[in-house]
Amino acid sequence: MFHDILVAVDGSPDAEQALIQAIDLAESQHAKLTLFSSAPELPAVAYASVSGDIAVKLADSAEQETEKILKQAVDRVPEGVSVRTVQSGEPVRPALIGEIDSGGYDLVIMGSRGRGSMRAMLLGSVSHYILHHSPVPVLIVHSERQEHSGEAHQQTSVSAAPAEPS
Repeated sequence: MFHDILVAVDGSPDAEQALIQAIDLAESQHAKLTLFSSAPELPAVAYASVSGDIAVKLADSAEQETEKILKQAVDRVPEGVSVRTVQSGEPVRPALIGEIDSGGYDLVIMGSRGRGSMRAMLLGSVSHYILHHSPVPVLIVHSERQEHSGEAHQQTSVSAAPAEPS
């Protein structure tokens, strides 16, 4: 039985499916949800060719987008489910592991691929990292669009891995 579930959201289709699965699980287990998001890291080259003011605006824009993603995710959670948010300005991998380590969660749920440049990989770099470094079980949710006889259907598959002993 799960009591406290952490779900990573970034606005990607896989993260949306992860949120749906997390809500279903939280409702059935009477668990609390924590929605986590981190402002995307800007590559160092983004700062090389722009002024300081523009770099600050880029960072602010990323933070505002992260706030918007969290708000939209919270709005999808039914009233009967306890929910809170955690927003980080740190790089997503260490920030997410830090939240997992300090938050007392039973389970982490996340999409297999996020909005990053590694989308083409079967398992995204962040989900792969968390899967192998989390001290608690991780549920990885895949969402793929498939075409069948002219209609688009949403297919969801789920992968889970138990936490490895530290």
